[in-house]
Amino acid sequence: MATPTTLPASFTAGQVLTAAQMNNLRGAFRVLQVVSATTATEVSSSVTSYVDTGLTATITPSFTTSKILVFANHLENYKTSGSTNNALNLKLLRDATTLVTTDSIGSTNSAQNLVFSTQIMWFDSPASTSALVYKTQFANATASASVKVQAFSVPSSIILMEISA
Repeated sequence: MATPTTLPASFTAGQVLTAAQMNNLRGAFRVLQVVSATTATEVSSSVTSYVDTGLTATITPSFTTSKILVFANHLENYKTSGSTNNALNLKLLRDATTLVTTDSIGSTNSAQNLVFSTQIMWFDSPASTSALVYKTQFANATASASVKVQAFSVPSSIILMEISA
C-alpha cells in the first residue's frame, strides 16, 4: 500500500509525476472498507461494573499500517431519578483493550429522569490484519438507581472505517 512518506516533499507547477508517484498519491489516506452495525435492544444497569451495550462490529484490516476510524452513537440513554449523582459511564473497546472512557454522562445536580445521547469518535492504530471486534460497554456511575442504553428500543449504531496510511 502506498504511504504518504514516499511522495515528493513538494510539487512544482508543470511537474510530471512518475507512475510510482501517481500510485502513491492515489493510495494515501483512502477509505478501504466500511463496516456498520446497529442494535435496538434496551439494556439496563444499576451496578458500577461495566456491561456490554450490545453494540458491536468486527473489521479485518487489509494492512498492518491501516488506521480504523470508529463512530459509536448511542441516541437514547436514560437515567432514572434515584440520585443527584446518578449518571452513565461509557467506554469503547477493541477486543479486550479499552480505547476511551467517558464518565458521568448525564450527571445533574438534582434527582431527575433524563434522556440524552452520547457519541464516541476514535482514530485507532491497531497494527493488525486479524479480525478486530469493536464494542461499547456502560456502567452506572453511582449504582444509586438505574441507567439504560437503547432506551425505549431506539437503536444505537457503530461505523468502522479502515483508512490507508
